[in-house]
Amino acid sequence: MNFKIVNPYTGKEIAAYPVNSTEDISDALDRADKYFTFQRRHTFDQRAQQLGEIAKAFHDNAEVLAKTATENMGKRYTEALAEANAAGNIAQYYADNGPKALTPKPYTYLGDKQAQMQYESTGIVFAIEPWNFPYTQVMRVFAPNFLLGNPVILKHAPIVAGCADQFEKTVYSVMHAHGGFQNLFLTNDQAAAIIADDRVQGVALTGSTKAGRIVASEAAQALTKTTLELGGNDAFVVLPDADIDQAVADGAISRLRNAGQVCTSAKRYIVTEANADEFVTKMKTTFEQQVLGDPMADDTTIGPMSSERARDQLQLQVDTAVEHGAEILVDGGAQKDRDGFFFKPMLLGNLKPDNPMYDAEFFGPVGQVHIAKDTDEAIQVANDTQYGLAGAVYSQDLDEAKRVADQLITGQIFLNQPSNGYPELPFGGVKSSGYGREMSDQALYEFANKKMIARG
Repeated sequence: MNFKIVNPYTGKEIAAYPVNSTEDISDALDRADKYFTFQRRHTFDQRAQQLGEIAKAFHDNAEVLAKTATENMGKRYTEALAEANAAGNIAQYYADNGPKALTPKPYTYLGDKQAQMQYESTGIVFAIEPWNFPYTQVMRVFAPNFLLGNPVILKHAPIVAGCADQFEKTVYSVMHAHGGFQNLFLTNDQAAAIIADDRVQGVALTGSTKAGRIVASEAAQALTKTTLELGGNDAFVVLPDADIDQAVADGAISRLRNAGQVCTSAKRYIVTEANADEFVTKMKTTFEQQVLGDPMADDTTIGPMSSERARDQLQLQVDTAVEHGAEILVDGGAQKDRDGFFFKPMLLGNLKPDNPMYDAEFFGPVGQVHIAKDTDEAIQVANDTQYGLAGAVYSQDLDEAKRVADQLITGQIFLNQPSNGYPELPFGGVKSSGYGREMSDQALYEFANKKMIARG
C-alpha cells in the first residue's frame, strides 16, 4: 500500500510513499525507547543547544520545505515559506526559553520543610498531525517534547507525506540520534497499535472532532494522556464602534488565508445592526476581488484546496446550507471546469439555528455573516456553538472589547486583530475544540512528569 501525493494545482500524482511495515513500527518504538533512556543523562541546556541548531536548519531549508508543501497540499508558496520559517521560530523559542521554564518549583510544607517539583520526561509521544499546516503543527509537538527529553513518533496526514519526509530530513541534518524523532507512514489501525503500546506515554492530535473522539477513546484504554486540538467555528465579533475598514481587511485575511483551511480562521462574522450594511458591502467587494490561480505565482490570492475530496465536501455543505434557507451574498463554489481543486470564495448570510449547517465547520473559503441587533445578542450568537477554539472582537473601546471577550466561551480571543498562533502564547480550545495547550511554556508541561521531592 502506498500513500499517493496528488498536486492540487494540476490534479496529477507526483509521488508515492510506502506504508511502513509491522517490523518498521517495532524497530521505531525500540529506537525511541532507547533514546528516552539515553536522554535522561542529558540536561535541558544541552538539548536546547541542539534545538537551536534544528531551528537554523529549518530556516536554511525553508525554500525546499515551502515548495514541498505547495506541491503536496496547494498552499500558496509565500504562505508556505512563512510557515517553514515559523516552524524554525517555534524551535528557537523553546531553545531560548525552555530551560528556564523547566526550572524546579519550590514548595514549603509543615511550616518550614522544603520540597520541590521538578520536570522530567515521561516517554514516547505519538503525534498525529494534519495537512493544513504540515510543518508548524508538527513542530508545536516536537520542539517542547524534544527539549523535555520525550522522543516523538509522527503520523502525518497521507496527502502531505512529502512534507513529513522533509521534516524528518531537516531534523536529521542536525540530530544524528534518530530515536528522538521518527516519521512513519501509517494506517489508522497501525496508529491504534502504537497508542496501545505501554512505552507511549502521550498522544497529541490535531484534527477533526470525530478523529479526536476516536483517538481519545483508544488512548483512554491504555491510560495514556492526550492533548487534542480539534475543529473550530470561530466568531469574529464586530461591535457598533468598530473600525469597519480594519475589521473587513483583517476578517478577509483570517477567513481566506490558506484557502480558508484554518481551524482558527474567522468562520462566523457576527456584526451588529449598527454597522452591518457597511461591513457586508465592503466584505462582499473583498471576496469578489480574490484571484484564483497557480499557488507559486505572486499575484494569486487563493490557491487550490488540498484535495478533490475537500473541495467537494465543502460544496456539499454550501448546497445543504442554501437548501435550508441560507442566502448567497457572494457566489462562487467548486470550480470543476478547470484543472486543480479550486473553490471560488463564497459569502453566506441568514443561517438560522434550524439550518443543519448552522454550527458546521466550513473548512474552506466560505464566510458566514450573522447580524445581531446589539452587543448582547452578538455574544449570545458567538457562544451558540459546540466549538470553542479561538475568536476575535473588534471595537475602538478596548475596555468594551475586553468585557465582551470575557463572556466568550473559547480558548483564546484576540482584540482588534485576527486570531493566530504565536510561540509565546498558549494555544488550545474548550468544548468540542479539544483540550490541552500547545505553544508557550504550557506545552512543556503537558507530557512532563511533575515529580515532587520533599526533604524530611
